[in-house]
Amino acid sequence: MIRTSCWRFAATCIALSVLSGCSSLLPAPAAPPALFTLDDGSSTLVSPSTKSASSAAEKTTAAALIINTPKAAAGYGTAHIVYARRTPEIEYFAFSMWVDTPAQMLAPLIVRAVERTGAFQAVLAAPSAASSRFRLDTEIIRLQQDFSAPPSRVRLTLRAVLIDTTTRVVVARREFDASVASVSEDTYGGVIAAQAVTQRVLTELAAFCAEADAR
Repeated sequence: MIRTSCWRFAATCIALSVLSGCSSLLPAPAAPPALFTLDDGSSTLVSPSTKSASSAAEKTTAAALIINTPKAAAGYGTAHIVYARRTPEIEYFAFSMWVDTPAQMLAPLIVRAVERTGAFQAVLAAPSAASSRFRLDTEIIRLQQDFSAPPSRVRLTLRAVLIDTTTRVVVARREFDASVASVSEDTYGGVIAAQAVTQRVLTELAAFCAEADAR
């Protein structure tokens, strides 16, 4: 009886040892990706000199503007952060992601940027039940960190079309293209550059909308 118990105890120890050894051979769970967001740089995006000086009475006669969520070209409609080492190939960082797709993050930033110009009676994000004279459609052509030559640069290309909703006529169209050098050759440096290039393009886009409305 004692011998049987000893054998059972030994077998249990061996089994536990084998299981422990197997568990140490299993791959460690992957670390969660670092998450980043785009910022509009609210304090520096539009200087006081660029804001509209329209009075309250003038604003009541101004047109309203609906801003659609940007579309994204193939390869950029994802929360993965894009980089490139050679044209036309694009790649995604493995351990870093945006908190949302660039299109979804850019939509409210465009609304705020255009709203700050004071050129429109109201600036609303689609979908909206309100009627508007104008509609702004945009598309992200590229947003990527380019490592083809040092230092790496983040490039944002955005196509914008302003449409008169009453006549369905294109009032103005423009493609914005800007790049900013990265402060470091990694994802974080690229994200900081992405913030800067986004601010630059938003400022130009807001001025474009205000000028088109004035015409």
